[in-house]
Amino acid sequence: MPSFQFDPKQFESPTPAEIVVGQRLRDLRTKRGFSLRALAEISGLNVNTLSLVENGKSSASVSTLQQLSSALDVPIAAFFESEPITRQIVFTPSDQRPGVAFGRTQMENLGKDFAGNYVQPFVVTLAPGAGSGEDNIVHTGYEFVYCLQGTVHYQVEDREFILQAGDSLVFQAHLPHSWQNLTQESAQLLLVLSNLDENEEPGGRHFSINVIKKEISMKIAIITDDGKTISRHFGRAPYYMVLTVEGGEIVNRELREKMGHTHFHNQEHSEESQTAGHGMDAQSHDKHINMANAIADCKVLLCGGMGMGAYESMRRLNIQPVVTDLFDIEEAVKAFIDGEIIDHTELLH
Repeated sequence: MPSFQFDPKQFESPTPAEIVVGQRLRDLRTKRGFSLRALAEISGLNVNTLSLVENGKSSASVSTLQQLSSALDVPIAAFFESEPITRQIVFTPSDQRPGVAFGRTQMENLGKDFAGNYVQPFVVTLAPGAGSGEDNIVHTGYEFVYCLQGTVHYQVEDREFILQAGDSLVFQAHLPHSWQNLTQESAQLLLVLSNLDENEEPGGRHFSINVIKKEISMKIAIITDDGKTISRHFGRAPYYMVLTVEGGEIVNRELREKMGHTHFHNQEHSEESQTAGHGMDAQSHDKHINMANAIADCKVLLCGGMGMGAYESMRRLNIQPVVTDLFDIEEAVKAFIDGEIIDHTELLH
């Protein structure tokens, strides 16, 4: 394999990377109707940090971009590339990889414009001392790493892995993780991010307690028929039980009425709904938006079963859906607060 060196000039353009990322962040934020303060709350980042990034006065770390990616529900490449043209096949010549340098880290996108965000492949080049940032990274899906050259230290939860050329690592990405090049030589790795989709294997995933504990105060909505148990069907349930949690304790309970399928029985199905898949068309998303209006102030939705379309709609509305096999509301909320709840996405239909 030929030797290489970190070269920030490789990706130089008339617009510096910091300005490109800042402009894209502002565009994505305003497109979703978020203020800086709202995005800071959702992402867990400081308002001043976001302001500096948006104004091109600070270079975002990979961990910062990952937090923003999760908060805005966009692929990480969205921060340094224009709006994609959806393609089902993407060929990327080795000398035409779109990329950008963040400080001492280069990221080259190997799948620009690929349809959907389920697979995001990158070549990452790290200068000596470069890493993912001060904060651990936590996101949904899976992460695959293959060391191409040099040495990279990876930390996943409390375990440390030293990757050298030919070594690989794969793990569930909700586990807090970070990486760094601690050597005096440049290092390079292949990084593949794989998001959750309808083909996820049974068993779901755990939520990281480290992320949950960041919330000083939050509201959790639960789909229910009686105010005590969790309904097995999102669309048919007539109520939301909304619990306010502060410091890990439930401080308020409120039963709210919920729109259901019966409210839409007079609507005709569009041709798009026949081809987009169950609940995945624009008309269905509009219905899900109406259903979620009553819990717009909530960050989490617990339910016993729902369609894939409703699940994706909630995520797009920045409400984290959790499909649980627990039946009792109190037990499920305690499991969520303790970081022990499992999102059983195999129960989606």
